[in-house]
Amino acid sequence: METLKFGFKYWKKNLPMAVFAQLIGFAAIIADLMIPMLSGILLNYIIKGVPMEKGAGGMFSFLIDGSFGGVQTYELFFHVALVYGAFILVRIVLIYSKNLINQFLGLNLETDLRVVTFQKLMGLDSMTISEYNSGELLQILNHDTIMFKQMFCRMIPNIIDSIFVLGLTTYLLSTINLWFILIPLTLIPFLAAALMRFRKKAKENFRKIRECDSRMNLTVQENIEAVRLVRSFTNESLEREKFDESNRKIKDSHISQIWLSSKFEVVFHSIRQIAYIGTIAIGAVLVIKGYMLVGYIATCSAYVMKIMDHITQINNTLFQMQQQLVAGQKMKSFMDFSSRIPDEGTLEEVSLKPDISIKDASVIIDEKPVLEHITIDIPYGKKLGIVGGTGSGKSVLLKSLVRIHDVNDGSITVNGRDVKEYRLKALRSLYSYVFQDVFLFSNTVESNIAYSSPEIEDEYMTKAAIDAQAQKFITELSDGYKTIIGERGLGISGGQKQRVSIARALLKNAPVLVFDDSTSALDVNTEKKLLETINREYGDKTVIITAHRMSSVVDCDEIIYMKDGVITERGTFAELMALQGDFAQVYNIQQAQRQQVVDFDALAAESGVK
Repeated sequence: METLKFGFKYWKKNLPMAVFAQLIGFAAIIADLMIPMLSGILLNYIIKGVPMEKGAGGMFSFLIDGSFGGVQTYELFFHVALVYGAFILVRIVLIYSKNLINQFLGLNLETDLRVVTFQKLMGLDSMTISEYNSGELLQILNHDTIMFKQMFCRMIPNIIDSIFVLGLTTYLLSTINLWFILIPLTLIPFLAAALMRFRKKAKENFRKIRECDSRMNLTVQENIEAVRLVRSFTNESLEREKFDESNRKIKDSHISQIWLSSKFEVVFHSIRQIAYIGTIAIGAVLVIKGYMLVGYIATCSAYVMKIMDHITQINNTLFQMQQQLVAGQKMKSFMDFSSRIPDEGTLEEVSLKPDISIKDASVIIDEKPVLEHITIDIPYGKKLGIVGGTGSGKSVLLKSLVRIHDVNDGSITVNGRDVKEYRLKALRSLYSYVFQDVFLFSNTVESNIAYSSPEIEDEYMTKAAIDAQAQKFITELSDGYKTIIGERGLGISGGQKQRVSIARALLKNAPVLVFDDSTSALDVNTEKKLLETINREYGDKTVIITAHRMSSVVDCDEIIYMKDGVITERGTFAELMALQGDFAQVYNIQQAQRQQVVDFDALAAESGVK
């Protein structure tokens, strides 16, 4: 029931049109149920030639009162056939109209569900999203929305139609002979028992099918993204085995459902045939006893079979609805997730010259302390370098500034106001962020650089590329800035991807530039030119740099050395070198390694000369 309430929240705006479509469906049902009555008249008065009696034709008694022809005449036949054809035509038009409206409404619901689930995805924090694998997220945003919409545009209308048919058909049977009602009443308990037995198993099967589909999505997506890794390790055979295993599980899960559906169909068709035979038997007895005209055996048989068909349809629909319910439950569960980073701030604007202050801030992730008692003042225009080994907490510290993580203790403020008081959009607009893991969209180079301002003039985009040291390699690409660089930037090298990502951040032109180890794939000379350009062209902005390469931060106003989430050293480059602590030790080692590389190059050159 909770799943239905969840879906109805998005369906209710379509309710007026849905009610209209349902009324059209009722009219089509009425037209359809008139046809068996006309079949009885055709058999009784045209084929068999039963004498006409006043009122004998029920609601169609006007056809057999002599005004439209006598018994067994072509005149009566053509009039009955005309009415018969009119009802068929009306039924076809009404059913077509109803299905068209319901499909249109279903597409509306599907679109709305896809929009709200995507918006939910965009609003969730990284930690919450990481609880889902990408295959599961694709299943929810695409397949589940398509599946769940069927509940409201097809399944529920079908059940309502069937209930209407059962009521109206029972009434029509009662006007002919009450004995025929006993057959469906006797068989309904057997149908209900069979449904209860199969429904639970069906739900389990559909859940397993969905899990297998999700796993297959993940397997295919990972192989697309890791294609170069797979080939470099010549591990195609392993990936084929993984794919074959996922494929086999999908096949087995569907076969299991096919077996269950087959058993379900056998049981319900057997009960249906029993109903048909019983109707013929009762009709024959009533005709022999003289309680009913022979033509109405066909009418009553048709009505009893419609009752059985629609009882079966209700059972089939309830059986199939287990798949929609599984999809709806997954969507509801996803939509019920609350972001760990709630956007509850009220401040919409932030000063374009932000002063940032971190006071005694600590961050705990998965019950493990990642940052402990961090205090840093970052007035506007300051150049801050943050260094340390892998896992020292550098990236988490930067992500806390834009509330990808929230501090558990202490505070982070902007111009004296806690970052939680600002709307997320306003807060994050302060930062031009270059992430450690570079992501580029499968599009042109220019669209990736101009991501923050798609309509910006080319001259600004070109300047950002020049400043990011990317202009040279971009102009050498096959189509320059119009080159499609491929999904996740597979068409260019790691250093080129980093430079495109840096150009994208520079073009945003936010007050605070954040480089999260974003020059690691650049050679030393390119990195030096990049940092010199940033200091020259963006010297008025706040710049925060994290790096493993100590030379990246030597020109910063303050350098912080972190270890295990704690600041162990801080000061200018000269102060840290004088301290002769961890920073100085790592810097000296890196410089020595760099010198060795230079010496090797020199030796290689000298050897080449000789």
